[in-house]
Amino acid sequence: MDEGELRGILSSNIKRCRAKNDLSQLALAEKLDISTNFLSDIERCKAWISPNTLVKLASVLNIEPYELFKADSFLSDTEKGVLQHYADENLKMVLSVVNQIREY
Repeated sequence: MDEGELRGILSSNIKRCRAKNDLSQLALAEKLDISTNFLSDIERCKAWISPNTLVKLASVLNIEPYELFKADSFLSDTEKGVLQHYADENLKMVLSVVNQIREY
């Protein structure tokens, strides 16, 4: 995983958690004592969050800081279902190709 992927996971998780907690960017930024522009930059992968702000954020969202860096932490059941469907379909396709190669 590279820095861009990590930022993407973090930004997606912040947005999902913010929405789950029914917080606007303004409300969350105020709780974190940061500007809405800075929060927006974090959510758009344009800025990194400081360790202190990360700890505050996790506290406000009632989660552990590390959870914000887990790729599937805050997916909805629908999103998990869609991802599982595509994973299953891709697995079928790969197995089909492997079987064709074996028969060749």
